[in-house]
Amino acid sequence: MSRNRQLSAGRGVYATLTVGVLLSVFPLYWTVVAASRTNTDIHRVPPVLLPGGNLLHNLGQAFARTDMQLALANSFVVSATVTAGVVLTSSLAGFAFAKLPFRGRSPLLATVVATMMVPTQLGIIPLYIMMADWFHWADHLQALIVPAVANAFGVFFLRQYLVTAVPDELLDAARMDGCTTRGLYWHVALPAARPAMAVLGMLTFMATWNDFYWPKVVMTQQNPTVQLTLSELASGYIKDYSLVLTGALVAGLPVIAVFLVMGRQIIDGIMQGAMKG
Repeated sequence: MSRNRQLSAGRGVYATLTVGVLLSVFPLYWTVVAASRTNTDIHRVPPVLLPGGNLLHNLGQAFARTDMQLALANSFVVSATVTAGVVLTSSLAGFAFAKLPFRGRSPLLATVVATMMVPTQLGIIPLYIMMADWFHWADHLQALIVPAVANAFGVFFLRQYLVTAVPDELLDAARMDGCTTRGLYWHVALPAARPAMAVLGMLTFMATWNDFYWPKVVMTQQNPTVQLTLSELASGYIKDYSLVLTGALVAGLPVIAVFLVMGRQIIDGIMQGAMKG
């Protein structure tokens, strides 16, 4: 009886996971269906659930109506640069806060964490004044990159990870072997923090790629990001949802690619944590 109950419980778990996966994948599938159909097909009742043959036409229309190529290039440059900067600065600061004793460490960490409680919208006006009037970076990619290369969440996230991932005894042994502080960071902390850095990199890339508010303030349609281009496709009195979802499909592919690249590191980190536990 107990074996039958275990089999029944296992089937229930797999059925629940299957339903969850289907519900998660369906919006992406519907985006593909809508991108391959006409605007009329999308509004049919009952709805059309199979892909059509209009995808290439919709892609051509989306690229013809907007500067999608420039928008994709801008978003990729900004997202990749910001991701690299956040991972680098967060790993350096996180290692220092986690393993290097220095005066004022706790108050400084508390200050960094406190900045996470300040809404982004409160700093938009002074930030725009700095970018536009001081540095003359309005409508330039530097205005999107420079303010975002340091991230309080990333510092706190990697600090919390490194506290437990890197034992103090390992650092002491490395120091006895003649390792400098820079060597401790490069040869000890970075290899241990690789799974957390992959998670932080994926989250940062997604957040930067999907950001709309700050690019809307500081950029124009002459030098857009992909989110500004999607808003342009969605503008107008009569919206062509097939083109909007075609643009959304194109905009979503790089994020999926980043997840596939980072996924192995994330899974490795989960497995390492499971073995340690």
